[in-house]
Amino acid sequence: MAMSLNNSGGGRGRRRARRHNRAQMISEINVTPFVDVMLVLLIIFMVAAPLLTVGVPIDLPETRAAALNSDTQPITISIGDGGEIFVQETAIPIDEVVPKLEAIAQTGYDERIYIRGDQNADYGTIMKVMGRINEAGFKNLGLVTLQEQDG
Repeated sequence: MAMSLNNSGGGRGRRRARRHNRAQMISEINVTPFVDVMLVLLIIFMVAAPLLTVGVPIDLPETRAAALNSDTQPITISIGDGGEIFVQETAIPIDEVVPKLEAIAQTGYDERIYIRGDQNADYGTIMKVMGRINEAGFKNLGLVTLQEQDG
């Protein structure tokens, strides 16, 4: 008992079906790789965003003052509890604070400068830094604190 597997079309039907399926597959857009890449980028940005803040660990004091609104990124000077002075994330001696500020200030003496002083830092050191910056001609100084927690 032999069974014939030949179509009456002589195989042409299969070729046409293949061509039709291949043409259909070419016209479809596969979005799976795009979605995979977007999810990976989302995870990377979610992990990296907290790391973009100023990296000097400072224990800021708390106040009830309202937050300042600023359109541009200010220059940040941090003063640690041991008297260490950081401009952005670079440790420098007190004598180099003003030359460093003059070098990185994009808008000149109108640049906004935030001073972050540890709550255990020497008050005299914070005032020396502020005095030198003010004496150099920078007038837009701000002290950074945390919002006071009620209770």
